[in-house]
Amino acid sequence: MARLIAARRTAVVPRGGAFTRLSLEDLAAPVVQAVLADAGVTPGQVDDLILSNALGAGGNPARRVALAAGLDVAGLTIDRQCAGGLDAILLARALVDSGAAQIVVAGGVESYSRRPLRLATDPDGGPPVPYDEAPFTPWPDRDPGMAEAAASLSQRLGISRERQEAWAIDSHDKALKSHQSAEIVPITGVTRDAFPRRLSPQLLARAPVLLGGITVATAAVAADAAAVCLVVSNRMAQGRGLAILRGTTVGGDPTEPGTAPVAAIRKIWHGEPLHRAEIMEAYAVQAIAVVDGAGIDPAIVNSGGGGLARGHPVGASGAILAVRLFHSLQGRGLAAIAAAGGIGTAILFDASSA
Repeated sequence: MARLIAARRTAVVPRGGAFTRLSLEDLAAPVVQAVLADAGVTPGQVDDLILSNALGAGGNPARRVALAAGLDVAGLTIDRQCAGGLDAILLARALVDSGAAQIVVAGGVESYSRRPLRLATDPDGGPPVPYDEAPFTPWPDRDPGMAEAAASLSQRLGISRERQEAWAIDSHDKALKSHQSAEIVPITGVTRDAFPRRLSPQLLARAPVLLGGITVATAAVAADAAAVCLVVSNRMAQGRGLAILRGTTVGGDPTEPGTAPVAAIRKIWHGEPLHRAEIMEAYAVQAIAVVDGAGIDPAIVNSGGGGLARGHPVGASGAILAVRLFHSLQGRGLAAIAAAGGIGTAILFDASSA
C-alpha cells in the first residue's frame, strides 16, 4: 500500500499578488526540494514527478519543474482541471502499488497570474476569437459556467445565500486561526495564505452578486500556488506518513459539477469514523452540497479554513487538500474536490495503518 510521507505547499496568493512574476517552476521547484529534504530522499532516488496544471500553455510543465528541482526524470503533466492535484496523487499511488515505481513526487502547480491569453482560429479565415477557458463538454447547452452551475445548485437544493455566507465567514475565521508554518515553503518572503480576512454578515450583505444567490464572497478567488506530496512504497515508508487507503475519480452530470464528489466519496468511504475532511470550496454552495450529500459531519470539515479563505489555484487545489491533511491528520481523513465537466475525485487517507 502506497504511503504519503512528506507534503508541502506554497502559500496561496490571489492573482496579481506577490507571486505575479513567478513561473510555474519558480513556484513548484522549491516545494519539490522541500519534500525531498523532509523525507531524507535524494533527487536521484525519485522515479518520476507528476504535476497537475490546468491553465498553462502546455510544454509539459512537470519536466520544467523536474529540471529546476534537480530531478533527472521525464515528468508527467496532467489536466483534470480542479481535480488534477488529487488525481496526480492517485496516479503516483497506482505506479507505486503496481511496482513500476518506488518514489514519486505528485501534486499540482498553477499561476493564474501568468496564464496565457487564448485565441481560437476561425476555419473560414476570419480573425482569431479570444476565449477564457476551453469547453468542458461537446454540448454548449450542457456546459454551464461555474457561477451559473453554482447558482443552479443553490436553487435546486434550497441552499440560501445566508447559509453560504455563514459558511464563508466560518472558513475565513478558521483560516485566520490556523497554524500553517509546517505546511508552507516560503517563496518571495510569503509565509501565510494572503487572502483570509475578518468577515461579518453586514459586510457580506454588500458583496457584489455574481449570479442568483452567489456573490464574490461565496466564490473562491483565482490564485497562484504549488503543492506536492511524496508518495512511496510501504517498504520505503517504514511506517511513516499517511496510508493512501482508497481513491477514485468519477464522471457525473456535466451540468451539475458541484455534486460529482458525492458519488466519489460514496465509492470509497463506507461510514467509518473520520477524523478530518478537506472539501474544496470553489463555491460555498458546492462545499455545502458535498458535505450534506455525502453525510459528513461539518465539524470536521476544513478545520483550518478552505478554498474560500485561501483562493483557488486550479491545478494545485486538490494537492493542497492532501497537504493540509498530512499536517493535521491523526486518524482517518478524506479529501474531495469537484471539477468542471462533472468530475469528482476523493481519496481516503489513514495516519495509523502500517
